[in-house]
Amino acid sequence: MRRRSGIPAVLGGLFVLIVAAGVFAAINYDVIKRVRYELTGGGLESWENAALEEGFVSSVEEYYYDNLPEEQHESYREIYVHIMRGEDSGDFLAQISGDDFWNVYYAVLADHPEIFWIGTSAQIETDFTGRVVGYDFEVTVPAEARASMRQKLEEAADECIARIPSTASDYERIKMVYEYLIDTVEYRADSVDSQNMQSALLYRMSVCAGYSKAFQYILHRMGLFCTYITGQTKDGGDHGWNMVRIDGEYYYVDVTWGDPVFAGQVEGESVDNVTNYNYLCCTENDLFKTHVPGDSIPLPPCTSDKYDYYKLNGFYYEYFDYDTIRNALMNSVWNGESSIVMKFGSAEALEAARYELFDNGLLDEPGQYLMEINGVSSWNYRYHIDDDFYLITIYW
Repeated sequence: MRRRSGIPAVLGGLFVLIVAAGVFAAINYDVIKRVRYELTGGGLESWENAALEEGFVSSVEEYYYDNLPEEQHESYREIYVHIMRGEDSGDFLAQISGDDFWNVYYAVLADHPEIFWIGTSAQIETDFTGRVVGYDFEVTVPAEARASMRQKLEEAADECIARIPSTASDYERIKMVYEYLIDTVEYRADSVDSQNMQSALLYRMSVCAGYSKAFQYILHRMGLFCTYITGQTKDGGDHGWNMVRIDGEYYYVDVTWGDPVFAGQVEGESVDNVTNYNYLCCTENDLFKTHVPGDSIPLPPCTSDKYDYYKLNGFYYEYFDYDTIRNALMNSVWNGESSIVMKFGSAEALEAARYELFDNGLLDEPGQYLMEINGVSSWNYRYHIDDDFYLITIYW
């Protein structure tokens, strides 16, 4: 935090008087300016009007704004207007403490992925009461490059949107954007501008923040609700993902962990080109097995499994039934599929399937058929088990 500098006690008397006079004049000017702000009707309405007059009215649902304490709305809108004006540093007029400022600053960035030129850090200046009186945002894209980059980002997002049929449902749109980003972006911890969406949409290399903000931005351009959530993974690492809404129900989406690099290992080998659908429109019950959301903003219940990928596609089995799983395996082989995925309803069902498949010969019959149709005398299968999601994937 940056505060106004004090006066060193070791300085000479005349110099102290000069510096003190300068500080007094600066403080006096700030007080007058803030009094004028209050007397001329300064407040939330003034910043809302400024946004309206200057064409900065948000076209997206601002989830964080809606869930902030009402007394912080003025500061939110002031930060938003300063950023949209390109005022990367300056005086701050709304009344807010340093601690609350960070919460509001984060809220603005979480609601607006289109603010791609501002980083997640800032310096603030406070007065003797702890109230914020000045700011200096972290700038990642210089002012003269922003218009060109904005156009490139819009074109990149629209390239994805153009691939989606106009008749697609909201779920299908979300799924296609999820798959598009997984297919086109490489996870790289050393990626450039990784906390903003250009890392994913333009440079095609990013980390969780870039994936999530690109996903949010594309969905916003399609008129769909999407917000940015942060927290940690179960191993304690900081992480970001998204929350979407379909037909009034909320679902979590983690594009980053849908990437094959996070899909686990298959007998010691990386799973390449295998999209992980565990984190597409999943419930809090599933997500919270591996993710822990932060407490910066209240979250609604995410309990509907209507759009669970495995249930929608017939890959879900509440209980283990020998004949049902046998038929699914044989149908997969007969249809020439390269793999089969099975999600079970409990740890007990998963364990029963694990035993029958790998210890009790349930894979023998489909394996025999594969050897016959391929004219070989041996068959080596690969598989992956996800204990968190009760999932078994077999690669033929």
